[in-house]
Amino acid sequence: MDTHADTYSLERRTGEDDATTIVVGGVVGLREAVRFVSELRAQVAGSPGRVVFDLAGLEEIDTAALALLLHEGRRLSPPAELRGARGRVADVLTLYREAPRGSLRECPTGKPVFVQVGEVVEGLWERWLRTLSYVGECTAAVGATLRRPQSVPWRDVVRIMERAGADGLPIVVLISFLIGLIMAFQSAVQLQQFGADVFVADLVGLVVTRELGPLMTAIVVAGRSGAAFSAELGTMTVSEEVDALHTIGLNPFRFLVVPRVLALVLVLPLMTLIADLTGVLGGLLTGVGILDLTPRAYLIETRLALEPWDVFSGVFKSLFFAMAIALIACERGLSTKGGADGVGRATTSAVVTTLFTLVALDAVFTVIFHLYGI
Repeated sequence: MDTHADTYSLERRTGEDDATTIVVGGVVGLREAVRFVSELRAQVAGSPGRVVFDLAGLEEIDTAALALLLHEGRRLSPPAELRGARGRVADVLTLYREAPRGSLRECPTGKPVFVQVGEVVEGLWERWLRTLSYVGECTAAVGATLRRPQSVPWRDVVRIMERAGADGLPIVVLISFLIGLIMAFQSAVQLQQFGADVFVADLVGLVVTRELGPLMTAIVVAGRSGAAFSAELGTMTVSEEVDALHTIGLNPFRFLVVPRVLALVLVLPLMTLIADLTGVLGGLLTGVGILDLTPRAYLIETRLALEPWDVFSGVFKSLFFAMAIALIACERGLSTKGGADGVGRATTSAVVTTLFTLVALDAVFTVIFHLYGI
């Protein structure tokens, strides 16, 4: 029998049926829990049959010590039996009793289909109402700007033009150049079979100026500036800076949305023209290096293939691309909820929605131009 003054006692008894009884008495506190379990394990070791923990003499036990005692009992084969718990020990022991398996209920695997459909429809309706409200606010802000151009923070417009245009121009030039080069190379492989090498200039010039030039420029700007707009306004929204503008009587749309829309509308057409030029130069490099065309012959063929409308159509589309990028990015930023996680989700949503919208707009313009024969 192991006895510890003012703490607990352990006594091992062996019955006629080879059952080993461990009699536990006294008080087991948190400090004695580890030592108590170690000694209990030593008492149980070598038991030939089943083990019984007699807790009749146990006055009080810490929950951690009781959890360890139960763990030791469940490790045995067969598991140890607990007897005689009284008073507070019995109350604590009930916390660790396993619930009968038959009383457990299975949790529903998901919401009913009708509930899920209703939530989706409700979310779409709320998004539609927010979009209408946002369009109305933007229209009112643009109308006020047209009536009073001096109310526009032109310094902010110039700053945004620099960040969205000048800072992003190198990557636009590089991508456009590579697209022109790759397109010319791929088309040259096919046209060489028919002796139509010179028509590489026609293909590259038309595709770059009418489609890929404005579209790729808009995609790059959407990835850079659109994400930045959404993150900036999202951070301002969650930090209540937008609410502060409302409080002091300032229209956030006039000071946050309009400058960004104006900046992209002014800078994206210029970037598109530069992208068209670099795309043609990329095709020129392929034509001179692989097809043995002279630069003069390539440029003359490009000039003969292109009409003013081919270039202007790309610039025209870039105006709508610019408005789509700015408006969608700002809307996602102003509708941000939550903290940093909300800003991240708003930025991701802005980029994905903008890219889809750009491709859809480009398809619409292509069909319209084809129907009108322009």
